[in-house]
Amino acid sequence: MSIHHAQALVMCQRVLGRDTGDSVQAAAAEVLQNQAIEIGQMRAWLADWGESTVPPSIVMAWMGANDGLGIPLASMPGYATDAELLELSTLRGRERGRRWLELMRAHHVGGVTMATMASRMASSEKVIHLAGAQASIQTFEISQYDILLAGEYS
Repeated sequence: MSIHHAQALVMCQRVLGRDTGDSVQAAAAEVLQNQAIEIGQMRAWLADWGESTVPPSIVMAWMGANDGLGIPLASMPGYATDAELLELSTLRGRERGRRWLELMRAHHVGGVTMATMASRMASSEKVIHLAGAQASIQTFEISQYDILLAGEYS
């Protein structure tokens, strides 16, 4: 899941410091901070377990995707396409802010799906705890994005 988080950081970097509105600036700063910390935790665990920290091209085998063979990274739930990231970079102002909310909402929906599975399937208590926290936090953030998309960014 750290590669999924890494893309969230990329999306945040494409809006922070730009005129996308205070709400998006605050949300992107929060996502950037939280997910950067979580990436560090997950990579440290992988290193402790003797696993690779190199970003994979095939993902989600651990949760049985494609009969345990995994799926291409680009097919990961909520993972934005290169075209979507390019679009995010080219939009201006509140249009960029709205697009960030839409993309981050989809990203979090995918993240909640994976975190929920991890909290059910993991054998490590620290993984179960982090995955449960991720699912709760991102579910809350999705609700906040929905409010912004229905109001300030409609």
